[in-house]
Amino acid sequence: MRVPRIFHGRSGIVVAVMLASTLTVGVFRLVAADIDGPKPRDMEVTKEVARLLEHSHLLRHRVDNETTKRGLKQFLEAFDPLKVYFTQADVQQFQSSQAELATAIRDRGDIRFAYDVYYRFSVRVAERVKLVEELLAGEFDFTLDETMQLDPDTVDYAASDAEMRDRWRKRLKYDLLDLKADKIVSEEATAKLIRRYTSFRNRMRQTSSDELLEMYLTSMTSAYDPHTSYMSPSTLENFQIMMSLNLEGIGARLSQEDGYTVVKEILSGGAASKQGELKAEDRIVTVGQGVDGELVDIVDMKLNDVVKLIRGKPETIVRLGVKSGSVAKTKILIIVRAKVPLSESEARGKVFEVQNNGVVVKIGVINLPSFYMDMEAARRNLRNYKSTTRDVRRIIGSFREEGVNAVVVDLRKNGGGSLNEAVSLTGLFIADGPVVQVRDLSGDREVYSDDDPSIVWAGPLVVVTSKFSASASEILAGAIQDYGRGLIVGDPSTHGKGTVQSLQPIRVKGLARFFGPDLGALKITMQQFYLPKGASTQRRGVLSDVVIPSLAEHRALGEEDLDFAVPFRKVDPVPHRSYSMVKAKVLEQVRVNSAARIKESADFTKLARIIDAFNERKDRKTIPLNEKKFFAERDTIGDVEKDLAKELASDSNEIERDFFLDEIFGITVDYVNGLGNQSVAVAR
Repeated sequence: MRVPRIFHGRSGIVVAVMLASTLTVGVFRLVAADIDGPKPRDMEVTKEVARLLEHSHLLRHRVDNETTKRGLKQFLEAFDPLKVYFTQADVQQFQSSQAELATAIRDRGDIRFAYDVYYRFSVRVAERVKLVEELLAGEFDFTLDETMQLDPDTVDYAASDAEMRDRWRKRLKYDLLDLKADKIVSEEATAKLIRRYTSFRNRMRQTSSDELLEMYLTSMTSAYDPHTSYMSPSTLENFQIMMSLNLEGIGARLSQEDGYTVVKEILSGGAASKQGELKAEDRIVTVGQGVDGELVDIVDMKLNDVVKLIRGKPETIVRLGVKSGSVAKTKILIIVRAKVPLSESEARGKVFEVQNNGVVVKIGVINLPSFYMDMEAARRNLRNYKSTTRDVRRIIGSFREEGVNAVVVDLRKNGGGSLNEAVSLTGLFIADGPVVQVRDLSGDREVYSDDDPSIVWAGPLVVVTSKFSASASEILAGAIQDYGRGLIVGDPSTHGKGTVQSLQPIRVKGLARFFGPDLGALKITMQQFYLPKGASTQRRGVLSDVVIPSLAEHRALGEEDLDFAVPFRKVDPVPHRSYSMVKAKVLEQVRVNSAARIKESADFTKLARIIDAFNERKDRKTIPLNEKKFFAERDTIGDVEKDLAKELASDSNEIERDFFLDEIFGITVDYVNGLGNQSVAVAR
């Protein structure tokens, strides 16, 4: 059986249980706990992960001092990325053990070092909470002309108590100014911050051995490349849910804010939506099973654990204790669980009419958030399993019925997904032929081709990309470009992820009998992919034919910005057709027309000012803590960082017309006009 190939997206594994955990103190994934020490199975899992790294990773690198030095740095940053918990003495002590880590991991599976770091971190967090309470009991002078460091790489860990105290004093000043921007001041702001850091301390105490193992091993595996990671059994389950778009529960998106589980969105068609009483921004404080099960207090409980309590089989009952707004009384809601339609992750289409010199041009837009496939259903040969290609084929069929003149495929938020789906989806726009070349660590080449000679859409095609378009998105965009099949429009280049990950279940002989068969999995980089013309997208991405200004292109969000990314390479091209639907003369005219429209656009002019202000600020390593200067700087760019973060966090796939989409339409109309009689793809 072929191991399913997975394209891991740009930003790590998404917990697909309809949650978006926001740890306000910035600690990656750790939501910590009281645990005694490594379990026997942890040691066996660690040795198996090390074996797979050495024998199956694309780089074929031994687990040695070089990789563990990288891994240790990443492990400490995972706990304390802003360098406000550990002291310089702590880190020096950890580093003194680094030379022994490779042997401990590779030969013995010994991860006691991870527990030593965790225990020390627990102590430091408790100390910092006391310091927060002490500092917040005093006064802060916001007229002082002082700054806070934004880039942790520019500072070392605190060498003394006085240095640590000053670092936290400035951090709390920033927190208070940030809350004041949201109209939260005085006692309310103080109480909120105490709650925030106390809640983090409480959640930290809930870390399981599985979570710590995952955190430690992923720090070590990501020393090979940023997309190789160990998944604990629960993370693996969530990953499979994400890929299959198959979830059972109440149908609500949850986040954690200062210890409270907050409803961020009610999913249309889900159980909560049908029940009708649960609302966005409600706080869930207790959860009970069935009609009379004990109501469990979930305040300060880890979000993953809350989700486990709420998630369940269809037709079963869950009871939620909910507080709404400022109302102190808790209301008990009874919800019957059901299958949750994850439609926000599915492809969606919409037809727009655009005027062109008195003639209506119909443009069909497909928003594609990911390349999804129900791998388990496909493995079992079930009919009508969930598939990106099937959904897009259906959408294009509806477009044809409406008589569209062109199709736009929007991949701006598409971080990747299934390789097979990327290949088959490309096949909807080309006749049979190679889509992507894959090379492994031994240099062997495998060509993935579309075997279907039919073309579902042969007309004008525009593919919209951004710096967030990664992996499988880049296969589709890159193949369309190499075949000369359509225009690539958007940011100057895509994300630049050109490596292939395989999901390798962790199996240790004889261990399943004692610990169960599920030991998690290693998502490991085993191959690199190359486009039909031979170039990899790794680090470089797919270059746009027509660039539209955006803020994203100015942020360090690409593969080349990640630690230890695999280098760019090229291989020989493979024979493939050319559709010659991107003529140089037509492309030049499209670019000229687009530049003229953008120059005259008030919206793009405003965006240009924001970009200029952002570029001026992004290289600065500090932020002012003088209140007047703080708010003057924030007003300069309209708090654009928060707006961008909010946009990226949104999972909505609604297709809304705005100035950016209008420019895509302008480009599409110009492209259709330029093609003239050559409006149907014909292979040459």
